[in-house]
Parts: sequence; C-alpha cells; structure tokens
Amino acid sequence: MTLNFKNLLGAVYGRATLVALVCASVLVVAVPQSHAQGSDSTIVDARDAFRKKDGKRLAALRAGALAASHPLAMWADYWELSARIGEVQQPEVDQFSARWSGSYVDDRFRNDWLLELGKRRDWANFTVEFPRFRFNDDREVTCYALLTDHLAGKDVTDAARAAWFAQRDADDGCALLAATLTDARLFTPADAWRRARVSIDANRPRAARQAAALVGPAVTVSMGQLIDSPARYLARGAASSSHNASELTTLALMRVATNDPDAAAGLLNDRWDRALPGDLAAWAWAAVGKQAALKLQPEAADYYLRAAQRATKAKADIDWPDDTLAWKVRAALRADNGRPRWQQVMQAINAMSATEQRDPAWVYWKARALIALAPDSQDSEAMRALGREQMASIAEQLSFYAALAAEHLGQPVYMPPRPLPLTPDERDVARNNPGFVRALQLIALGLRSEGVREWNYALRGMSDRELLAAAQLACDREVWDRCINTSDRTRGEIDMEQRFPMPFRDDVVARAGEIGLDPAYVYGLIRQESRFVMDARSGVGASGLMQIMPATARWTAKRIGVAYSAELLGDRDTNLRLGMSYLKLVLDDFGSSQALAAAAYNAGPSRLRKWRDGPVLEPAIWAENVPFAETRDYVKKVLSNATYYAAQLGTASPSLKTRLGRSIAPGGANALDQELP
Repeated sequence: MTLNFKNLLGAVYGRATLVALVCASVLVVAVPQSHAQGSDSTIVDARDAFRKKDGKRLAALRAGALAASHPLAMWADYWELSARIGEVQQPEVDQFSARWSGSYVDDRFRNDWLLELGKRRDWANFTVEFPRFRFNDDREVTCYALLTDHLAGKDVTDAARAAWFAQRDADDGCALLAATLTDARLFTPADAWRRARVSIDANRPRAARQAAALVGPAVTVSMGQLIDSPARYLARGAASSSHNASELTTLALMRVATNDPDAAAGLLNDRWDRALPGDLAAWAWAAVGKQAALKLQPEAADYYLRAAQRATKAKADIDWPDDTLAWKVRAALRADNGRPRWQQVMQAINAMSATEQRDPAWVYWKARALIALAPDSQDSEAMRALGREQMASIAEQLSFYAALAAEHLGQPVYMPPRPLPLTPDERDVARNNPGFVRALQLIALGLRSEGVREWNYALRGMSDRELLAAAQLACDREVWDRCINTSDRTRGEIDMEQRFPMPFRDDVVARAGEIGLDPAYVYGLIRQESRFVMDARSGVGASGLMQIMPATARWTAKRIGVAYSAELLGDRDTNLRLGMSYLKLVLDDFGSSQALAAAAYNAGPSRLRKWRDGPVLEPAIWAENVPFAETRDYVKKVLSNATYYAAQLGTASPSLKTRLGRSIAPGGANALDQELP
C-alpha cells in the first residue's frame, strides 16, 4: 500500500511501525519493516555509531550506504570523515567535496575542515577552502579568515576588533587573531582591557583571562586570583597605583557584583569610587546596577545613576555593552515604586549601538519616554509627535511591541494582507528541491537535528515566494516547526495561516471550551513551547506539544482525577488534556493574568512568587523585567501569538493590553499556590 508523507510523519511522531523512503515526487512508499531495516536503518545506525565513536562500525555502515546508493549516503560519509578529521589530509577532503558538491554536508564539512586547518596553522589550504564556504556563519572561522587576510598584508583591524568583541567565549581562532594583531601593535592594551571587561560583564571568565593575557604575563596571575576569589583579591592585592592595577581592581569589583551587588557597591563607596579613574569607576557602578537589576533590587536605578555621574565627571564615553544598557532601561522603568525614570530610559537607549536601538522593544520604550517627557519640554507637541512617529515605525510589524504600539496609537493590531495563492509551478519547485527532500527523509527517520540543518541550508537566498512555497510544503507534510520558521523569514509577503497554524483545531478549541480557556492563548503557548512537534522533548525532560514535565503531569492528573502513566505523556490527546488543565490551574491561581501564568508555565510558579514582589507595575514593564531572558521572551511571544491567533479564529478577543491584565503587584500565597509544581 502507499502512504502520503502527512500520514507517514503522523506515524513517525507517535505510532511508527513502518519506515519509509521519500522519492523525488515526495510520495512515500511504505516497505516491509525487514527491508526498511536493511536500508534506512543504515543511516540511523551510522549516526548512532558516530555518536558512540565506533569507527569500525561506522566505516562499514558508510560503505554499505554508498554501495546501495542510499539517498542519504552523504550523511554516513560525512559522519565517517568527521570522526577521523584529525588524520584527514586535503586530497581526501577534495574527493568528499567532489562527491557531494553543493550539498549541505559538503558545506558542513568545509566548516569543520576550516576549523581544523586553522588549528593546524595550514594557511595555504585555508586560503583555498575559505572562499568555497557558502554558509559562512562560524565566528571562529571568520577570525581565522581575517588572520589570513592580515598575513597577506590587508588592513583588517576594524573587522578583526568587531569579530573579537563579538566572540562569545574563548576559542583558538579569535584568540590567535587578537594575539597576532597585538604583536603587530594594531590592537592595544586598551582593546584587551575592554574585551576583558565585556567578558566579565557577560560572566565569561575564560574569555576575560584570554584577553587580559595579551597585556602581559604579570597580569595573568592576578586575573586567575580575582576570577577565583574576587573578594580576597580586593582585600589583599587590589590597587590603583597603575593603569593595569586599576583595570584588575575594576574586574574584581565586577566579579563581586555578580553574586552580591550590594557588597560591590559598599566597596566602591568605602574606597574604590574615589581611587579608580572615573571611566573605570563608571564601569564598576554599571556592573553593580546590572546585577542589582537582574535581582530586581530597587537600588538598581540609583547604581546606574552613580555610573552615569562618574562617567560624566570624567568626561568619558559610555561604551558599556548593550545588555548592560538594556538592564539600565529595565531598572529605570521599575524605579521609584513603578514610576519610571523616563529621562534615564532615554539616556540608556541613546547610548546603545545603532543596531540595538532598532530593536522594537527599545523603539517602543523610547517612544513612551518621549511622550512622557513631552509636557516638560520647550516644544511639547513636537516631542509627542516624535514619540508617535516612533510608535508608527514599528506598528505594522508582527511582535509584542508592534502590537502594543498599534494599540497605543488607537489602531487595530496589524494583520498583513494575504499573499496571492502559490502557483503549481512554485509548489513543484519546492517539492523537488533536493535539500527539502533529504530534510523530510531525515525528519521522518527521527534525525530531526540533521533534517532541520538540511532544510535551513536549502532556504539560503530564497525570495519571499520561494519561502512561502517551502513553508507550505512543510505545512502540508505537518512538519510544523519548519512551516512556521520558514514562513517567519518572509518580509514583503506574509501568510498568517502559515506563521500561526492551528493543528488539531477541533480538539484544542473543544477542550479549551470545556475548561474555560481562551483557545487563542492555548495556541499561542503551544506555538512557543513545541512548534506543534508532538515528540518534542527538552533537555530537562519536558515532553510533547505542551512540553509538560513528568512530575507536573503526574500532579495534574491526580488533581483532575484521571489515570496517568509515564508512557501516556507522548500521546497527543493526553498531553493536550494535562497541559491545558495545568495551564488553567496556573491561570486561575494567578488571578487570570495571562502574563503571570505564561511566566509560571515556563519558569515555575515558585519563581513567579519572587518576581512579582516589589512595586506595583504596569504589566508590560513587569514582563520586560523578567530576569530570565528565555522566560522574558516567552511571555512576550505567547501573548503576541495569542493576539494573532485570536484574529485567525475570528472570535471576539481581548486586546494585547487586556491580555496583559491589570497592574501586577505582590500576591499573597494560598494553598494551591504553595502546591503548584
């Protein structure tokens, strides 16, 4: 018999008994299980052998896949070559590239090979290979490439500095680039110290050690001491007698602030604010402000004020990291018992990089600041108009702050016009794309990570129409994460039904109605939790469409009086029932606040008890101050998703501001609140 791919994927995600091959027409022919195990299982087994570092078995499986001309043989070839990359030489790489020219694995191995060539310092082969690297998305490879350009006599100073500062943690390529340019006197000690401060601010001590080592060997010992025990270093070895000593002391104060901002503030007040140069004292105060803001301390805005005052007095530029400035905005919004310090908000946003200032969050809050400050301005109407203009600049985007901006302007939430239907030719091009065919095969075999990478590689350079066709292919096959993520890439033509699909609509709407949940809110949450991938599993063990933890599922089942066993969590209907029931319990317990309930669903109710302590806050300000970046983004995405789903469902729905609810204040504990997992 034959199965279409939609039915196959449904089987693979929960009830797989057959394994299938996908042909170029994307029809799927089911084959007997024994035959399937002799074909597709070769690829699955090869991946398993690669992960277990079983080189002998991997080599045999690779040979079998190549001999059988398996459509995914390139992956077995890639894993086998990757497993012994340390001993591979250029001719074998050239042969591999010739076999799979233009494919994802060709480019993926080139990425790996460029890193290996960099480690070998084989610049001749690196220079030949780098122009062939099509994806070119690896920062360490970029650093190696800039180094080869420098060695060839090109001026790469500015690009090298930008790449080095963007490096997230210590790696060989960017470290070698920085050391080489330091030796050439193109990077200065000031560059090294700023890189060290940025790294400490981001809690990346390895990168900080690496940067400071460029100043000289004497600094390296002190860096180790202050990173391991900053309080002891400040008590015993800190000084401000030289610039290097002052830099080290500043780093130690920043390290203390990471765990105890009040202690760092005390040390600054007692001695170091006066002893350090003004620009470094400002950095230390800014670090204290950031850490206090992350802990939702009311003193955070004042700490930032001290930082700004110190910088102004020293006539120093405020060149703090964007993340530190973002927390200055959040602290200013939360300050003075929920009465924002709008001037401080403006100052922080204006100090951000040009790229960061374009983020809709900061466009929105700067617009709010302009409007709030307008009455005290010499030209209040012009300032109000500028604020409204800023709001309008984002109101026709699709995001949390875009929806808030539209509502602030008295406009309905923006819904883009539906694009023209895809033509048969456009659909055929997507269906016959070899990368998409391989991606769907890999996903059907349970090799989702590999399938996603194949899919994303195939999207390179596509127009909006091509992206819409690719997204529709994924939607039709019910590969919902690729459907959503692909459609999210379009800019001029936007298909809201692709971006916000509603699988299992009848079941979700019916169950939501039974227990009194808004189905748009449920869909908004599922889209963010799992992208509707039924067998999704997080690193901490959350499972299924609604990403429920086993302990939470067990507690909820007991609470609502249904039978439960661990294996039921993978069942779609059970996962929906338990997830929606738990969400309703959380929502009821947090006074029907969708913002609080979403945060509790993601981070746990116990954290919410701490995060809602403090001043009474406007819900949008509270959401922006959620300390966990993942949860902060999650709350905003769930609520904006719900707004767009409500429009899709065509029912009367609250605005985003209504979804955010009334002001958020500390809440008293009750019996259920204490019990909720």
